[in-house]
Amino acid sequence: MSLQMVSTVSNSSLIQPGFSLLNFDGHVFFFGQKGWPKRSCPTGVFLLDIKQNELKMKPVFFSKDSCYLPPLRYPALCTLRSDARADEYQYIIHGGKTPNNDLSDKIYFINLVSKTSKKMTFQCVEKDLGGDVPEARYGHTINVVHSRGKSMSVLFGGRSYTPLAQRTTETWNSVVDCLPSVFLIDFEFGCCTSYMLPELQDGLSFHVSIAKDDTIYILGGHSLQNNTRPPSLYKLKVDLPLGSPAVTCTILPGGISVSSAIVTQISDAEFVLVGGYLSDNQKRLACNTIVLEDNKIEIVESVGPEWTPDIKHCRMWFGCDMGKGSVLLGIPGANKQIIPDANYFYILRCKGAEEDKEEELITQTCSQTSSEDPGDSTPFEDSEEFCFSAEANSFDADDADTYNEDDEEDESETGYWITCCASCNIDINTWVPFYSTELNKPAMILCSSGAGHWVHAQCMDLSETMLLRLSEANVKYFCNKHIDLNKGLQTPQKAVCLNKPPMKPLRKKKTMKLSTSAKKSFLRRLFE
Repeated sequence: MSLQMVSTVSNSSLIQPGFSLLNFDGHVFFFGQKGWPKRSCPTGVFLLDIKQNELKMKPVFFSKDSCYLPPLRYPALCTLRSDARADEYQYIIHGGKTPNNDLSDKIYFINLVSKTSKKMTFQCVEKDLGGDVPEARYGHTINVVHSRGKSMSVLFGGRSYTPLAQRTTETWNSVVDCLPSVFLIDFEFGCCTSYMLPELQDGLSFHVSIAKDDTIYILGGHSLQNNTRPPSLYKLKVDLPLGSPAVTCTILPGGISVSSAIVTQISDAEFVLVGGYLSDNQKRLACNTIVLEDNKIEIVESVGPEWTPDIKHCRMWFGCDMGKGSVLLGIPGANKQIIPDANYFYILRCKGAEEDKEEELITQTCSQTSSEDPGDSTPFEDSEEFCFSAEANSFDADDADTYNEDDEEDESETGYWITCCASCNIDINTWVPFYSTELNKPAMILCSSGAGHWVHAQCMDLSETMLLRLSEANVKYFCNKHIDLNKGLQTPQKAVCLNKPPMKPLRKKKTMKLSTSAKKSFLRRLFE
């Protein structure tokens, strides 16, 4: 094994614990960035271009018929092939956390539809399921098994939020282990069936799962209920006859107590297990070789790389499988760096020296097969809340295809993430929606004082009803700081009209009709 440091990393602030790596046609793609995507890369998927120990991130595009794919951390991910030896494949992505810490229960299919030297285009499709649909979760695994000419996916483990009926104020955002159910998913017919097996008693998350043909091996994991990392090793066998499928589980000896480990495949039947945790505060620096042959599994300890002092002494680390025996590892940077809270990144190559040289002659490759562990992309759960805020400053000016966060608007000064008042507590790293109308940005309202300035509605203690009323009505609003000005600028109240009784209309004078004799008598008197 060899360990090589990536000396210059561009936009490392996007690479956080919980990310995943995809690979198509010998190219590695990054998915699961920190925060919501920006205009420079609205898909949130990047090509990782590694040349001369420098890592650059180039935006990837989606086809017009693609659905929206949110940036998900800690999803379950694996490849789907028509059969075990097929060359073409696509990725299945299930579950995971959004930047707002909401959990997803959706399943996406993503595949590469076109590739040029300047542009990579993906197609992303959301798949609907019926039957026993698994609940929203993260930290779980999904695998594809092949039996009797058929293929199905197997989903297991993970964590989810406490059910609404069981939540209290103190445990509103608490997570629990999902039930130890095994979900068998048939994507051809869009149906899902759950199985409760007596051998699986406790829920597990951040475990390792490796699939080969019709068998899945589940190794290690963390149980929240017992707060343990049991040295468990389960063997799931799936039979797909013409009738109903059959799922059996066998408990095997020789398991390993580890959570959040990474598995990378170095040959058809050989894998390397690296990283992980022995306890909440103790990393696992040992490495193991896993061999799957003759329907058996063999786990032996292997010689690990020469870990650097930074890796040995750091409390947290995270990473993901890059394919073909390579792993991308990250650790928090030292406080002495010019860029505060930046990350150090390493590439661990688990193959021999000659094979490593061959890999260097080719572009960075990631050829994941159906027997490769989808849990390889599951990073370390102990680091899931570890945040970094490093900014990019190492892109080549001549590389127009490279994602440059400096091209974005500075939201820290002019956007939604401003400090609107002295008591403002809105932070892009910790913000969660407060109003039902919010999605990925905080609600703001314009204060009419002077030239006007924007403030966060939550910082002004506005209720949702009042916020909606102000947005619908054509009235001026003044923030808490300028509320005194509002008293002198308020429109005077409309005077109340007095209820006066209506005036009586003038009566029309009555005219008297005179007879002919009376008229003659009147005229005679008038001229006398």
